[in-house]
Amino acid sequence: MTARRRKRVAVLISGRGSNMAALMEAGKRPDCPYEIVAVISNRPDAKGLETAQAASIATAVVDHKAFDSRAAFEEVLHETLLSFGAELVACAGFMRIMTAGFVQRWEGRMLNIHPSLLPLFRGLHTHRRALEAGVRVHGATVHFVTAELDGGPIIIQGAVPVLPDDDEDALAARVLRVEHRIYPAALWQVAAGACRLKGGRAIMNGWPFDEEARLIAPVANIPLS
Repeated sequence: MTARRRKRVAVLISGRGSNMAALMEAGKRPDCPYEIVAVISNRPDAKGLETAQAASIATAVVDHKAFDSRAAFEEVLHETLLSFGAELVACAGFMRIMTAGFVQRWEGRMLNIHPSLLPLFRGLHTHRRALEAGVRVHGATVHFVTAELDGGPIIIQGAVPVLPDDDEDALAARVLRVEHRIYPAALWQVAAGACRLKGGRAIMNGWPFDEEARLIAPVANIPLS
C-alpha cells in the first residue's frame, strides 16, 4: 500500500515558538498526516528559530520592519511560503494582523491558536481580562484564519478552570498546556482532510467525539496529553 503523502506545513512565529514545538513533536509520529517544512518569523531574534534549526527544519525571516507597507511585507511573506511548497500555514504566536487580501490567498489553509475560549476575549491580554471578568472557565481555541481578527470558524477548544488564587501567570501556564494539546490535534485533522472550511464554517468529517462534551475533543489516535 502506498503511504499517504504528508501535507507540507509552514509555521509562522514571532517569539519562543512553544506551540510550534508541540506541532513539531506531533509531526515526528509516523502516522502524522503533516510535516513541518519551514518556520518563518517576522522577528530576526525569535527564539523559536533556534528550536527549528536544532531540529533541522528550514527557517526564514521576513522582518516586517524592513517594509514600507503591510502589503509589501505580506507579498514577500506569501512568496516565502510558496518557496517552501507550503500547503498549510499554522500561526503560532505570530504577532501580525493580516490583511483580507493575504488571508484570502490562504483561505481554508491557515490556522491560528488563540488563548481564550472564543468568541470571548479576542485580541490581547486574554488572561488578565478573563480574571477581571470573573469567569470560572477559560481556555484556548484553534480556528481557521479569516479577515475578522480572532473571528474565524472554530476547529477545537480546550478548557481549564479558573482557580480562586490564580494570577495572570498561573492561568496562562495552565492554558498553555492545553494549547500544546489541541493545536497538534486540530492541524492533524485539517491535514488529514477530516476538517475543512466550507460556507464559513469548520466542517468535521467523522470527528470521533461525544456531542455533549466538545470542550476538549478527543481525536482518534492522537494523544492529547
